[in-house]
Amino acid sequence: MKLSEMPYKRVDMDEVKSFFDKLIADSKAAKSGEEQFELHRKYYEFTGDVYTNIIIGVFRHDIDTTEEFYAKENDYIDEISPVISQYVNEYKKVLYASPYRDYLESKIGKVAFKNMELSMKSIDEKILPLMQEENALISRYDKIIASAKIPFDGEEYNISLLRKFLTNSDRDTRKRAWKALSEYFLSVTDEIDDIYDQLVKNRTKQAKELGYDNFIELGYNRMTRNSYRRPEVENFRKQVKESFVPLVKKIQEKRKGQIGVDELKYYDNDVFFKNGNPEPTGTPEEIMEAGLKMYRELSPETAEFFDFMTENELFDVLGRKTKKQGGYMNYLPKYKAPIIFANFNGTSGDVDVITHECGHAFQGYVTRNDEIIEHNDLTMETAEIHSMSMEYFTYGWMDKFFGDRSEDYLKMHLQDSITFIPYGCMVDEFQHIVYEKPEMTPVERKAVWKELEKTYRPWLDFDGDEFFDEGGFWQKQGHIFWNPFYYIDYVLASVVAMQFKVWMDKDYKDAWNHYLELCKLSVSDFYETELEKVNLKSPFKDGTIAELAEMMESKLD
Repeated sequence: MKLSEMPYKRVDMDEVKSFFDKLIADSKAAKSGEEQFELHRKYYEFTGDVYTNIIIGVFRHDIDTTEEFYAKENDYIDEISPVISQYVNEYKKVLYASPYRDYLESKIGKVAFKNMELSMKSIDEKILPLMQEENALISRYDKIIASAKIPFDGEEYNISLLRKFLTNSDRDTRKRAWKALSEYFLSVTDEIDDIYDQLVKNRTKQAKELGYDNFIELGYNRMTRNSYRRPEVENFRKQVKESFVPLVKKIQEKRKGQIGVDELKYYDNDVFFKNGNPEPTGTPEEIMEAGLKMYRELSPETAEFFDFMTENELFDVLGRKTKKQGGYMNYLPKYKAPIIFANFNGTSGDVDVITHECGHAFQGYVTRNDEIIEHNDLTMETAEIHSMSMEYFTYGWMDKFFGDRSEDYLKMHLQDSITFIPYGCMVDEFQHIVYEKPEMTPVERKAVWKELEKTYRPWLDFDGDEFFDEGGFWQKQGHIFWNPFYYIDYVLASVVAMQFKVWMDKDYKDAWNHYLELCKLSVSDFYETELEKVNLKSPFKDGTIAELAEMMESKLD
């Protein structure tokens, strides 16, 4: 069924309550593990319908944030989602305490039960009003970003559509574009500061209500960090500072020559060539057609996947002024269908959608017939491996998108991927500091960011810009508002994807087969164990990052 034809039905919370009341009572009364698992199948079916409607409602709001009906539905979903999560939590407490635990674990896996444990520590009925308030604050931030109207050269742009000027080959044009972006954020920075201040205090209060010292531990539990915690992440960031920051400094020196400047300024940060970054050569329709050809050639599995996506029109990728910013993949359990949301804007980022978001969607597609829903409760450091690795596996087809500038794209992508590693760690460390000291003022938070820039991006010169030079850059990073501590998962996944890059350069077929195996493993085991099963090294182990930095430096040359 085509995405546009899928019906939307508002979730009836009386029906949800009635279902879970009966499910919990029946599950407690079950006389065997087999009986309890049959009841669990009903849970799969019911929640599959509920979450499908929620995802469709949010998706249709995101593609036009000014459309009144779905704006109201989005507000309603913000209200009911924590309540549904609490019902799910109460039901899973019954499963977790089941006398038939061994049988259930044999069916749905040991990882699922560890995740239940973390979930039970993350929510309680007494914090539901706070969670609803948290959702409303996030939606306020999203509206500020989505409704941006930035005047530039006689036209008006949102943030996504301004990007082609932020990376323009003409230095004066991009300097003025960055100034326009800065002025917009300067006009809303106090409101964003207020939203974030309320979010930090709200999340801290949730944590205190649940018995935590601060939000950090609760945040880790909500991110389902089921096999590593803060010490491992801190050690990872330490290795990045030691190995990747020096490597990125070398890249910045190379980039000076590539773009023909003596000193790099912040408005040069996303530009890699004097004649501008490579851009896709075709229309959006032609980019999608090139993606179809690419995936048909890559493997039988990707061919079947992309045919399914295009035949059912499971993409909404054209940039529009009233569309939510960013891009994501989600999954509709009722239809066993991945969906992809994006904002094409005429830059290389359009092709990244066809690789990165399709990496997510491909993994969802190859496991779509697994009855055990818990097997696809992916933690983000694993999910992002699928997407980021696909970016590398598709290198051989970039001529279909960039023509005679495909080699420039590959060079840019590699340099940009490496440069991202310190930045992602900076976002993570910033959040740890903020939630450890929730009493900080907005001015103090910006000072923290400004100081972290010196450690993670010492080459970056904001040239006295009134907004960016005062530590405001983080306000444009939505993940800081949406999902605390998510961003480090991109970094962890990036360094694993880079291992695939090194591998495929030696033996593409062998690397692809192991990637496919990892996709099919989904979450049948814990993170580091799964990496080991497909011959990948854990990012947390001492020496992994230093060795990888050395190998990636050789790729640059």
